[in-house]
Order: sequence, then C-alpha cells, then structure tokens
Amino acid sequence: MRQPLIVGNWKMHKTAAEGQALARAIREGLHATTVEVVVCPPFTALPAVHAVLHGSPIQVGAQNMHWEDAGAFTGEISPVMLKEWCRYVIIGHSERRQYFHEDDETVRRKVAAALRHGLTPILCVGETLAQREAGQTGAVVATQTRRALEGLTPEQVAGLVIAYEPVWAIGTGRAATGADAEEVIQRRVRGTLAEAFGAEVARRVRVLYGGSVTPENIGEFVCRPGIDGALVGGASLKAESFLGIIHETARAKA
Repeated sequence: MRQPLIVGNWKMHKTAAEGQALARAIREGLHATTVEVVVCPPFTALPAVHAVLHGSPIQVGAQNMHWEDAGAFTGEISPVMLKEWCRYVIIGHSERRQYFHEDDETVRRKVAAALRHGLTPILCVGETLAQREAGQTGAVVATQTRRALEGLTPEQVAGLVIAYEPVWAIGTGRAATGADAEEVIQRRVRGTLAEAFGAEVARRVRVLYGGSVTPENIGEFVCRPGIDGALVGGASLKAESFLGIIHETARAKA
C-alpha cells in the first residue's frame, strides 16, 4: 500500500517570517493522519521553515536545484546546500520548463544529482494545452517520464515521486477530471515505468496529480487507486485550505 502524499509548492511566495507563520499554522492544525505532508518554501525561507517543522511529521522540500555539487553557477543552489534542510526536491516543474527553458536532459541530470545526495525527487511531467488539443498527451508524458529516468536503477526509481501536472490546469482553476488524470497516470506514467523498470517498480512509485487542486475537488482524484495524492500550488498558501486537502485525502484513502 503506497502512503498518500500531499505536497505544497509555495512557489515565489512567503518571506522567511511569513513562511514560519504558515508552517506553524499547518503544524498546529494537522491532526494525526496517514497522509505524508511536505511543504516546499522558496530557498530564502527554507531554514526558517525547517526550524518550525523540526520534530514534526511534516517534511520540507525545495522547489528546484542545480545538478552540480558546487561551481561557478551564479544564483543557483546545489543539492549539497539543500540536504541540510530538505528531504524532497521538486524537479522539472512546468514553470521551470516554460520560463527557464529546462529540457528533458536538464531534468534528467537534476534527478540523478538529487538521488546521489539522498534527496527524493518529485518529478513533474505534463502536457500543454496545445499538446493536449493535438492529441499528444500520452506521447509527451511518456517521453518526459522515460527521459528523466534514463540511467537510473529500478531501486532508485521505486523510491521517487512523480507528479502529473497538465500545464493547462496549473493555476487556471481548470482541473482535469479524476478519470482523465488516472488514465494518463496509469497508462502513460506507470505504463512507461513498467516498460523501463518492471511492473513492481511501477506499482511502488507514488504518483500525484497537480493542477488547480482544492479541498473541494481533491476527493475526485485521490479516491482513485492510481493517484496517491497531490502537488498543490495556490491552495497550499493558506493553512485552512491546505489542511482541508490533507484531511480530505486521508478520508478518501481510509
């Protein structure tokens, strides 16, 4: 049985002080739950949020990282710098691909570097609206999944997390249906994993849905056996809505 997982991606929001306040509110409002919870603040808030959540069941993640351990990469953060504060790291988010021109090879290098340093990647895959309308969803998601994991062992792949985030649903209020999301996840994500690494690995990997997730619609996704939780954007910026998503997930998976 895969443990449900809810990840909050704060994106470019929250100062260190604001992050501490939000983390404290989430910690105080989180009841005993079977759901694993991760929050991903901006880099500048990582130490402050880590201090608030230390000793709690809530894990801390980063939103991005460079693939090198150190070097002349002005403005970048390495996995060596992150692992003091983080257990998880989001890699290949569509905003990184769109605005910072990250491609499948960049994503592959980052995934490998994260694993090398004991960080758990949350690998993001998903199609744009134009690709969806052209009938390319399956090919895009399968290719992104396969290329990001090239060169890894089945054991490494089994321990990571994949988030299917249709780009057209992120921050738009237009979520995919649960049925659509599960079909892509089962056929294109888990199917690709099974082909490359075996059925057991495909069964073990936790796969999340992301894209305009709210407390009101999370149940439509996590009630499906192939979807293990969610990567949450805007709704993770308020403790009440984020906690609502966590509690609805626990109820659906009970």
